[in-house]
Amino acid sequence: MTGRAWGVLFVLCGAIFLEGIDVAMLNVALPAIREDLDLSTGTLQWVMSAYVLGYGGFMLLGGRAADLFGRRRMFVLWLVVFLLFSGLGGLATEGWMLIVARFVTGVAAAFMTPAGLSIITTGFPEGPQRDKALLVYAGTAAGGFSIGLVVGGLLSAIDWRWVFFAPVILSLGILLAATALIPASPRPDRTGQGVDLAGAVTVTAGILLLVFGVERATHVPAVWTVGTVGTALLLFLAFAGIERASSSPLVRPGIFRSGSLVRANAAGLLFAAGFFGFQFIVVLYLQELRGWSSLRTSFALIVVGVDAVLSPLLTPKLVARFGHARVIFGGLLVASLSYALFLPLGADWTYAAMFPGLLLLGVAFSLVYGPLTIVATDGVAEEEQGVAGGLLYTSFQFGAALGLSTVTAVNITATDGTSPAALLDGYRAALVVPLAAALIAAAVSASGLRVRRARADRVPVGGPGAGPERSDAPGGAEQPAGLRS
Repeated sequence: MTGRAWGVLFVLCGAIFLEGIDVAMLNVALPAIREDLDLSTGTLQWVMSAYVLGYGGFMLLGGRAADLFGRRRMFVLWLVVFLLFSGLGGLATEGWMLIVARFVTGVAAAFMTPAGLSIITTGFPEGPQRDKALLVYAGTAAGGFSIGLVVGGLLSAIDWRWVFFAPVILSLGILLAATALIPASPRPDRTGQGVDLAGAVTVTAGILLLVFGVERATHVPAVWTVGTVGTALLLFLAFAGIERASSSPLVRPGIFRSGSLVRANAAGLLFAAGFFGFQFIVVLYLQELRGWSSLRTSFALIVVGVDAVLSPLLTPKLVARFGHARVIFGGLLVASLSYALFLPLGADWTYAAMFPGLLLLGVAFSLVYGPLTIVATDGVAEEEQGVAGGLLYTSFQFGAALGLSTVTAVNITATDGTSPAALLDGYRAALVVPLAAALIAAAVSASGLRVRRARADRVPVGGPGAGPERSDAPGGAEQPAGLRS
């Protein structure tokens, strides 16, 4: 890659690092925010849920906007919005102000993230260069989350408002670098590609309601949840009808004919559900049952950040040898083993007992996240790269919301009382959820292995007129990579 290409990648990695560190720092700062602003538990949850709603609800629209209005333009514009509203969050004096700031920050991330991803997927040629860039990008995202856990603890000890002001400083530096390094691209040709306003409103409303319903499932009557989710599903049906009839759809229905894209999104949703649900329960265990401080908990979990090193160094070698599909499948099995190791959780586990499971989770993330990003966007037409990225990140966000809500529901149901033994029973029951999610995700990805094997059986190897079987590893020729059917 040229020096300019590395510079562009550096800027985009900075943006995804910013998104990861922003979320992680806030997680750790919540107790300090509650104490200073005197927030109820419900209001405090909305500080987190507002971001998830904005991010998950507008991601698909953000991806399409990048394709229609220019990736650099959307990236820079929404980075400015992210900067401004992160700063406003730090100035909040009431809970509602913080909730609004977090919602808009989430919306900004929903437009900024797929724009940045599509700059990579359209700026680097498909193959080894793009794979390397995406794996570095994925490792940086993971590093942001891991580092954010520790930095958030340190900043909260000073003043929780710095959890919002620090991203302002970081995003200002990224903005200056972006305007200097990311080249201006020609204005996209939107001839015959009007904005699908009806589709955008319908799908965004559907995603917002679905994420909202999942987020609130443990706090409201079941009838309310069923009604909310049912309404969301009706909106999705309406969206499907609109897209079929539209001459310039927000999401071309044919994109879902790609087996690799569907599998990548399904596996990504399930993997995120398990990953975030697991971390949530472990944090509760360490702080509620063991009485660990937020800073000590942060340092305990930082081992999961090993993926920031493995993603750019080890994963490309494994992909080159075994292909995307096998690496993803192996990573999901490693995640399953990690969660299984925590099932016999004890009331007085030492950190040495927890360390192998946490380390394996970091390894699993390095094997799954980057290759999934590659497979979900590989082979997609350039004019649809933003949509493909938006679909994947929507899956990640909805998976996170689904996982958090499910483990919370199981934890509450299985906890009978407030004694340490009762709390431990609840944690153990909830830890089954991440394991189930990882095993189902592995089964989904395994179907891609079977498809590839069946295709290989049909391709003649050697002999007159026959070409060799193509590898799905980077550097292989035109054979689609990884999970593609």
